[in-house]
Amino acid sequence: MTELRSSETAAGDSRPRAAFPVTHGREKGYDRDAVDDFLLRARESFEGRAADPLNSWDVRHAAFALVRGGYVIDAVDSALGRIEDAFAAREREAEVGRLGAAGWVGRTRELAQEVLDRLSRPEGRRFDRVSVLRFGYRIDEVDLVADRICRYLESGQTVTVEQVRAVAFRMQRGGYREQQVDAVLDAVVEVMLAVS
Repeated sequence: MTELRSSETAAGDSRPRAAFPVTHGREKGYDRDAVDDFLLRARESFEGRAADPLNSWDVRHAAFALVRGGYVIDAVDSALGRIEDAFAAREREAEVGRLGAAGWVGRTRELAQEVLDRLSRPEGRRFDRVSVLRFGYRIDEVDLVADRICRYLESGQTVTVEQVRAVAFRMQRGGYREQQVDAVLDAVVEVMLAVS
């Protein structure tokens, strides 16, 4: 878990020293207070001291407002990835303890097969589409990522968790339903973290 030292202050600033690099000028970054609060909650959760503990899913879906003078996005996202990995490793250990190694492997294999079954559908029909009056994820971009994930699951072609976490799609009218695509990508990350 990233160690945050907030007792020191930067010269001329009443705020604690930034845990991450800060944006300058017109560039926006993540709201510093929101990130600091979330990281404190994550630390308390990891140490078993949180009243409402977080898990790896919560870390993966953390979102922060963009503001001037905020934390540099890539630096925070990189730290969140490491924190998610730590939570996922702990969750994996708990699942192995609860299900046994064979049960855990079976559960992970079932999830991977569900993902593969979904992503192996014909191009343009892998997910539900929104109406032509609404915007959804761009179909060709999602299908391209789906093909790459299928190759990863079928033959072990190299894809990293960071690449899956960083996937972003443009929007189009009548595109794929965002919630479905996001849910499958979450499942892919879960499978990848389970076997790493």
